Amino acid sequence: MSRVVVITGASAGIGLASAKEFLKHGDTVYNFSRRESPEVRTIKTDVSDPEAVKAAFKAVYEAEGRIDVLVNNAGMGISGAVENTADASVRKQMDVNFFGALYAMREIAPYMRAGGGGIIINMSSAAAALPIPFQAFYSASKAALSSLSNAFRIEVAPFNIKVCAVLPGDVRTEFTDKREKNKSNDPVYGDRIDKSVAVMERDERNGMPPEIIARLIYKLSCKKNPPPSKVGGLKYAVFVKLSKVLPERLVVFLISRIYG
Repeated sequence: MSRVVVITGASAGIGLASAKEFLKHGDTVYNFSRRESPEVRTIKTDVSDPEAVKAAFKAVYEAEGRIDVLVNNAGMGISGAVENTADASVRKQMDVNFFGALYAMREIAPYMRAGGGGIIINMSSAAAALPIPFQAFYSASKAALSSLSNAFRIEVAPFNIKVCAVLPGDVRTEFTDKREKNKSNDPVYGDRIDKSVAVMERDERNGMPPEIIARLIYKLSCKKNPPPSKVGGLKYAVFVKLSKVLPERLVVFLISRIYG
């Protein structure tokens, strides 16, 4: 049966690839983002504005009578040393990556409950489990989202609402070029900031295509009992798994050798 799907940030990257995957299978898809998409029905929405999010979900429910799937995909990244990243930048990071997802989850829960259930897929990141230096606030926002996702999964389980977090590894999207860079080459840190971000951006540009994550998202949306979380990309699944069994000191040391 055709489902009604809401994807935040479906104007590009993983969001757009996911929208195309759902559309290919006959689902009705709405894009909530500030940018219009010629390929996906769009309700212009700033996900960090709770009233805008509320109005967007209301519009979809009034038009369709139900909402079956939510993919919280909207996100952005900043880089820079923790001590000299402006508060406004940190808040923007959290507003989009964490609070944007929170507002959507709050708004959709009553609609899914009224419809007998549904599935929420939250786009976290492998960086939630493997925190990256000089991109600490991105990692923190995604770690917070993963934690929220697991707790919310337990809370809404009696209503047949399933919640799953997807943790992609490096993916080739415009996210890389849109990263907001703060205080490059701070004299205290020398060139470590630029070198660290350059390694990350190289990995992203050589990462997997977004269609791989889109197919994973669609597959999870069809499961009767999806897992609490799923890492996107075999290599990254191994890394995350190892991070859970190796001594924490060793994990931090290895990350420092790559990005520190």
